[in-house]
Amino acid sequence: MKAPRLGIAFVPTHSPESLRALATGAEAAGLDDLWVWEDCFKQSGLTSAAAALAWTDRLRVGLGLMPAPLRSTAITAMEVATLGRAFPGRFVPGVGHGVQDWMEQAGVRAASPLTLLREHTVALRALLAGEEVTTSGRYVNLDRVRLDWPPVERVPLWLGGVGPRSVALAGELGDGLILANAYTPTEVRAIADAASSAARDAGRTGLDVQATVIAATGRDAQERVDREVPLWGREAGIGIGAAGDARAVADAVLAMAHAGATAVAIQPTADEPDLAGFVRFLGREVRPLVVAG
Repeated sequence: MKAPRLGIAFVPTHSPESLRALATGAEAAGLDDLWVWEDCFKQSGLTSAAAALAWTDRLRVGLGLMPAPLRSTAITAMEVATLGRAFPGRFVPGVGHGVQDWMEQAGVRAASPLTLLREHTVALRALLAGEEVTTSGRYVNLDRVRLDWPPVERVPLWLGGVGPRSVALAGELGDGLILANAYTPTEVRAIADAASSAARDAGRTGLDVQATVIAATGRDAQERVDREVPLWGREAGIGIGAAGDARAVADAVLAMAHAGATAVAIQPTADEPDLAGFVRFLGREVRPLVVAG
C-alpha cells in the first residue's frame, strides 16, 4: 500500500484569521496538503484557498466543497482557472450539491440536486479544458462560453457527497471523492468501493479518495475527540477519530489508507489549545510513521 498524502483540515470552527499561521505552519512541518471548507454561512472556500496558496510555495490546497447551487458554472470556472494558472499543480477544487437545508436558506435549493451537480460538473470540466460550451439543461444554461485564460495544466475536479447516488456520481465524473469528516474506516471502505465501482463502470480508473480523521493529542485527547465527534452528527465511541500519541494518530491514518483513502486530512478539535504545536506534531512525529507504514 502506498502511503497516503497527509494534510490538515481547516474547518470553520477555527477563525479566518488563523488560516495564515496554519497554512505556513503546515508547509514548514512538511505536510502534503491543506484542506479548506466552504460551509454555509461561515467562510468562503475559494477565498481561503486563494489566500493559503499565496502564503505558501509547495503545499497542495484542496477545497471541499463548493456547493453548485450557490455558484454559477461560468463564475466557478473563471475562479478555478485563475487559481489553476496562478498556482499550477497545487489546487484541488471540489464541488457538491450542498446541504439542502442551507441551500433552502440561501434561496437556491434545486428540485433535483444531482441533476444540477451533473450538469454543473460536465460543463465545468469542459470549460476548464478550454472548450467553448453551449448547453441548455434543466439548471445550467450557457451560450458560447469559453474561458480566455483556461488552466495551462489540467486542474483535477473532485466531487463530494454522502448518499449512494452522490457517491456513484463522484465515481463516474470526478477525479476524486471528498468524504465528510465523521466516518469510521469500515464506512470509508464501503463508500470508496462504491465510488470505484461506479468509476470502472464509466470506463475510468485511478479514483482518489480523501478522508478526514478528527484527532487530538495530550492527556485529555480522548475527552476532546469525544466532545468533537457529536458536533458533526455522529456518536462518540463508535470508532471515529483518533486520540493519543503519534503512533495512535498514524495508525488511524493508515487505517483510512487501508480502507481506500489516498489522502487523509487531520482535523483538530475546535478546542485545540495549541494549533501551531499540533501542526508540528503532525509533521514531525506522525508523518514519518505514516510514510514508514
